[in-house]
This record gives sequence, structure tokens and C-alpha cells, in this order.
Amino acid sequence: MASSELPEWMETDLRQIREAGLFRSRRIFQPLAGGRCLLDGQTLVNLSSNDYLDLAQDPRLVSAASVALSELGVGARASALVSGRTIWHARLEEQLAKFEGAEAALLFPSGYAANLGVISAVAQEADTIFCDRLNHASLIDGCRLSGARFRVFRHDQLEKLKRELAKHTDAGRKFIVTDSVFSMDGLSAPLRDLCDLAEEFGASLIVDEAHGTGVYGGNGRGLAEELGVEDRVTIRIGTLSKAVGCLGGFVSGSEALINWLWNRVRTQIYSTALPPSICAAACAALEIIQTESVRRARLHELSRYLRLGLKERSRLTVPASTGPIIPVILSDPALTMQVARDLQSDGFLVGAIRPPTVPQGTSRLRISLTCAHQREDLERFLKALDGSLARNGESR
Repeated sequence: MASSELPEWMETDLRQIREAGLFRSRRIFQPLAGGRCLLDGQTLVNLSSNDYLDLAQDPRLVSAASVALSELGVGARASALVSGRTIWHARLEEQLAKFEGAEAALLFPSGYAANLGVISAVAQEADTIFCDRLNHASLIDGCRLSGARFRVFRHDQLEKLKRELAKHTDAGRKFIVTDSVFSMDGLSAPLRDLCDLAEEFGASLIVDEAHGTGVYGGNGRGLAEELGVEDRVTIRIGTLSKAVGCLGGFVSGSEALINWLWNRVRTQIYSTALPPSICAAACAALEIIQTESVRRARLHELSRYLRLGLKERSRLTVPASTGPIIPVILSDPALTMQVARDLQSDGFLVGAIRPPTVPQGTSRLRISLTCAHQREDLERFLKALDGSLARNGESR
């Protein structure tokens, strides 16, 4: 098949994607300081970033990565299981364990790899997994890959989950799987209630703190820390690619758990390890997260300010979330894309999220804040949003 040709079924599928307004194009992006970015040559206020604590360009992380680059080069060269961990991998795992208040930690090449690998390793065909409907694709994919019976629940309808848990009394194990903070809605999972249900029905609770690490908790360990349930969660998964400002995923827990995962999780065993420079930068980031709580405080202050401003616009649908992820539900994908284009023209980059990432009828702007933003940025954004909605037949 020539490189310029596609099978007919691919051509048909691509045409349908375009006709539905769901085509995704590729763009050239360059992050800048101060919550800005350069997109296809245009400087914008970046309201689509997961770098919540503004660490990705922090000079201390850059310096730590530079030192490790000069010492060990660019790539890790092999999987950690085959060739062993570098000193920076070992240091980061030790620091993560200390940060998480756990005996040990295990690194993965990405948060996706951590979720996919851990869930598919711990659950088997005879088991049943209860997965929240808002979970990230990596959690859902891990659940399906495991081959276990797959049940979907809603975190706002836990009575139904309780009834489902009560039904499954066979020999198979039960797992409850959830994000701590749902990435497209910004809503927090009811971790205390889920811990109660897990304990009542003998289930294991697996929590992904991808959008919780660095953002919630007195020490920045995530929502489980903030709610005081860390010791009640069976497996805690996290990512280094969001508030930590780097790359990779990790699991923290007992030494026995980490040893088991080290020997069983295929996405860790068969993946090249993270670059040592990334591990060095993440070590620096963890120190900042623990010593500069003012970053978290500012992030939440800005989040409250913008959320209040959006809710004052009565025609907008804004879920009752907390934290830096603020969705504005516009429902129609074409309207969502047009508003996003208008905002870009006015100097703002905002994620336009459409199916299949979110359910049909819930297309949205996904606003994501960092502590680098200024109130003036958000005031101008609200005015730009008002103008776009008015031009597109929507009002306050």
C-alpha cells in the first residue's frame, strides 16, 4: 500500500470523523513561562496545561536534569529489569516512597503504563472489577485487558454499587477502581465512602492520583491524604507528568507489593526505563512540592476565583467541582470548537473536548489552571468567553 493511500474502510472512517466535527489536527506547541505558550506562532495564555504547580520550566528542575544528562546521557538504554536502575531511578523511587509515606515505590514509563499494567496484573478472569464511568481511558483499558468481569458504576450513585458488590459472592476477588480526581470533570471521587464499601465487601480499592498528586493534601500527596484514607487504599497510583512537571508513573505501597509488581507487571518489565534526567528533575520537583505549599494555595485561590466567575454566568453549565480542572459544558461539538477558536483569536488556549473522550452531548471546554496564571488573565478570559458566546447565539 502506497504511503499516500488508505484502505477504503479507513477513508470512510476518516470522512465520518470529519463530518461529525470530531477530527483532531496536529499543531506545533511551545510552552512559555508565566502560564503562556506559543501555538503555531501565536502567543497565548495557556489554559490547557496540567502543569498545575508551574514546575516543568522551573530552573531547579532544568538544572537537575542537566546534571544527570551530563553524567549518564539521554536514554536509559534498556528496561530497568534487564539492565538495572540507574542511581537516579533508585533515588527517585526512594524519594517517592518517603513522599508517599510508604515502604517502597516503583516507576513506570508513563501514568498510562502504570494503570494499564497494574490493573491487568492484579485482576484475573475469575475476578470482578467495578470501574467508575468517569475514569481515565488508561484505567478502563487496564480493566478490560485484565479479562475480569467488568462492571461500571457512578460515584454519585453508590447505592447501586453497593448492591452490585453484594451480588458478587463467588470465589473471585473484587476490585473497585477510580481516579481520585476525574480528568474531564474535575470532580472528586468519594474516597471515604468507597473505602467503606471496599472494607464491607472485601474488595480491593485501586486509586489513581494523577490529578491529585501535588494539588491536594497537606503534603501534596493527593486526595487520599486530604481525606485521611491513605492507609485504607489498597494500591495508590500516581503520575509525574502533571503537577510534578516531568514524565512517568509510579505506584507506592508496601515492600511486598512493590516486589510483586516488579516481577509481574508487563508494562514495567517490557518497557525501556525513564530517562535518568527525568528522574533527577522529578526528585527536585518533589522537594519543591513539599517545601513550597504556597504554590498549592495560589492554585486553589485562582481556581475558586474563576469558578465563581463562570457560575455567575447563569446559562453556563459548570459542574460542582473543586480544584484547577474546570469544565464548561457546551454540549454541541461544533459550538465547542467554534468557541475554542474564538478564544484562541482572543489570546487563550483552552481544551475543546468532544466525544469519544467524553459522552455524546457533553462536549466541553476544559479549562485547566496553574499557579503561574494571574487574576488579570482570568478576567480577560471571562470577557473573551462572553464575547464568543454572544456571537454564537448564547448569552449569560
